[in-house]
Amino acid sequence: MTDKALVDCCSAPGLLPFEQAMENMLALITPVKDVETISITSALNRILAENVISPINVPPHNNSAMDGYAFAASALSDNNRTLTLAGRSMAGAPFDGVCQQGQCIRIMTGAKMPTGCDSVEMQENCQVNGDQITFAQAKKLGSHVRNAGEDIAIGQTVFTKGHRITAVDLGMLASLGVEKINVVRKLKVALISTGDELKAPGQALSEGDIYESNAHFLSGLLAKLNIEVIDFGIIEDDKAAIENAFKQADALADAVISSGGVSVGDADYTKEVLESLGQIDFWKIAIKPGKPFAFGTLSNSVFFGLPGNPVSALVTAHQLALPALVKMQNAQAIKRVSIKVKTASDLKKSPGRLDFQRGVLSVNEQGETVVTSTGSQGSGILSSIAKANCYIVLEACRGKVAAGEMVNVELFDQYLQ
Repeated sequence: MTDKALVDCCSAPGLLPFEQAMENMLALITPVKDVETISITSALNRILAENVISPINVPPHNNSAMDGYAFAASALSDNNRTLTLAGRSMAGAPFDGVCQQGQCIRIMTGAKMPTGCDSVEMQENCQVNGDQITFAQAKKLGSHVRNAGEDIAIGQTVFTKGHRITAVDLGMLASLGVEKINVVRKLKVALISTGDELKAPGQALSEGDIYESNAHFLSGLLAKLNIEVIDFGIIEDDKAAIENAFKQADALADAVISSGGVSVGDADYTKEVLESLGQIDFWKIAIKPGKPFAFGTLSNSVFFGLPGNPVSALVTAHQLALPALVKMQNAQAIKRVSIKVKTASDLKKSPGRLDFQRGVLSVNEQGETVVTSTGSQGSGILSSIAKANCYIVLEACRGKVAAGEMVNVELFDQYLQ
């Protein structure tokens, strides 16, 4: 194949390549800078506005990793393995004396190491005869001891600016004695769904109607980013109504996400309204599903115009809008995991657009990691992504793929799980 043929195979006239769309969009995103101080009890999924530095050592003192006996390693030898019990050290009630040569201290897991002790032997390896403790063998210096600062040292950077706080992180912060942290304020995102055919769940469907689903999964995605959602509900296919909704959303939110109305139908007014109220920086990108994705700016916010078909809306929200919103949050970029595996399915594709097909990554009977298509990949088949645990990412130039060929797979992250 000649170079000219390769270019032609990849060309999609009027469509912006995915990578260029992402680059252009992120270049236009301005992160929020407002900071607020909050308790760690309400910090889950918030974004750190500054580094967290440990004010203490963790653990704060040398302590035992076992239930057993603490002693000085130099007190034991092959000729002398019996020591005299001189006291107890419990978690929260340490031994307050000094362990002398030839003595040992009963100690519990997590208890502070007594002065004069540098090692611990587990109780299972000791024989007790009154206050005489006989050790099965001499022990190496420092055995079963957790040293002060072994986990985290005082002055150590524990979390960096832009880190998103997880449930585990809350425990880490508490273990440092940190009560409050400085975080970036929450983003506000407005959701607008357009379409005369859309009905809310619970309403009766008339001929030609469908239930609106996009706002529901978008709200779920945004909740995982800890974003405040302003849902404008379903807006009829009326230019004035759509314009009014966008004006209100722009006044209230940092970003506006609409679904539907960015295609080329007679009643697709969203693009027209956006052009009158702001600036569309690009429209239509070379991906499948999700070609009619639009991005631009309004007076006070940015907007993401998603296609109306649910799979197209979900894929573009996840692949394009979420990384942009993460940058707007002043958060560290999303890192997604990609691997190359064999496909167990034949995959339909025409050259021209980057294709995010839906698949299930699993291990077959031969112990190989393979990916299987979830079936029909139509942009309206939401079950194709509900059953999936990954994208099968097929390059723009690639055509149909036969079972057994190697493909790139991108694992679903926490936002789709």
